[in-house]
Amino acid sequence: LALYVNRSTRVSLRIFKLLVCLLVSLPLQPILLSLRRGQASVSYAQSLVGAPETRLTTLDNGLKVASEETGHATCTVGLWISAGSRYESEKNNGTGFFLEHMAFKGTKKYPQTALEQQVESMGAHLSAYTSREHTAYYMKTLAKDLPKAVELLSEVVQSCSLNEAEIEQQRGVVLRELEEVEGNLQEVCLDLLHATAFQGTALGQSVLGPSRNARTLTRQDLVDYINSHYKAPRMVLSAAGGVNHEELVGLAKSHFSGVSFEYEGDAVPVLSPCRFTGSEIRMRDDALPLAHIAVAVEGASAASPDIVPLMVANSIIGSYDLTYGGGKHLSSRLARLAVEENLCHSFQAFHSSYSDTGLLGIYFVCDKHQIEDMMHWSQNPGWTAQWYVSCLSCIYTNAHTNSSESQVNTPVCLLGTTPLCDDIGRHILNYGRRIPLAEWDARIDAVTPRMVRDICSKYIYDKCPAVAAVGPCEQLPDYNRMRSAMYWLRF
Repeated sequence: LALYVNRSTRVSLRIFKLLVCLLVSLPLQPILLSLRRGQASVSYAQSLVGAPETRLTTLDNGLKVASEETGHATCTVGLWISAGSRYESEKNNGTGFFLEHMAFKGTKKYPQTALEQQVESMGAHLSAYTSREHTAYYMKTLAKDLPKAVELLSEVVQSCSLNEAEIEQQRGVVLRELEEVEGNLQEVCLDLLHATAFQGTALGQSVLGPSRNARTLTRQDLVDYINSHYKAPRMVLSAAGGVNHEELVGLAKSHFSGVSFEYEGDAVPVLSPCRFTGSEIRMRDDALPLAHIAVAVEGASAASPDIVPLMVANSIIGSYDLTYGGGKHLSSRLARLAVEENLCHSFQAFHSSYSDTGLLGIYFVCDKHQIEDMMHWSQNPGWTAQWYVSCLSCIYTNAHTNSSESQVNTPVCLLGTTPLCDDIGRHILNYGRRIPLAEWDARIDAVTPRMVRDICSKYIYDKCPAVAAVGPCEQLPDYNRMRSAMYWLRF
């Protein structure tokens, strides 16, 4: 669930924070709310301090157990692992995604039918996902069924059967999914952006991998991947909802204490540095109705202190779609220009952060005759200058910074046990701890217009961009022109 606030109404930051606080506090401790005519019984700051604590325990083998008890009748529990396409080579790229498909096809103890019956009898939801740096297997179920959920997760991760017949069947499923993804031009464009920005490095590889690997991966490849990356120090057993931390630690000791923490020959896999390369890649297809274009510079890593100012800067640029109301009254300057000049169908500023680097940019979809105009406004009064030059105006920027801080606060406040569980797992892997809401709030409030200006200057001004374009992109300017638009000659 996401909260959307019409920024043109200029809702004060304090009122907005109080609103978010009330919504987040609803399923938590009853003391956080007063039923008297909707009046809050505590202040915003007190509600942040009163948020449930995330408890963390490390087992003897290095596996971390983290939980947040919210008092829900349901819970989500899962295993988050530091493994993804960045840990793969060119030869086995796509192995993690293939394993995700094999995970629910039966274990040594539970054949596929029995596994499905166990999950259905609990009324649970079992799922998984793979990203460039993380893999997750998780289950949402009733709080009373937590022990069974942990047992099934341990079976799925540690004892997957990897039957040869199932591998061949899933090979066809993966190939069909690859064909479907080719039709999602946003995914294609952003994958191409990673491929050109991080060319020659593992971060440039897609999560799904190439079709040739899907056709040639063997059972031994899957076994080798598990033995190399599914190690206890790289795992987090995360849970949120109606869970007791001591009970969860006991279950972890029962089911995951046998997970190995040793590597064959002490060959601990170390992530190779991923260099950013200013470059472009164009996949021209004039038969497509719209052009999909992404432009980015190297951004901050997930643990960088610059991450919060960049999130605020992203909110200043915002996003736009033809279906939005507000028209020329939208708060984002680039959005107003898009409406008035009919520049694009949609755009979205983004910041993808990884363990040691990131991508900071903008993705837009437009008509083939509007590409050059959209690029001009994105790199001048839109993207570069609105992130950088607009901060020179204190009045303009203070209003936008306050509004943007409100939006940055929104994703921090997570509703439901599954987003909470996912947030806990990723935080433990990225930071070694769960950053509490009060700390996030303090870091966001500490952002000033000068800080946004200085950080944007550091990451954007006179930097080589990476550009990816898909569709009828003949009008996309030459790379040298796009590079020259990243700086101004001022006298």
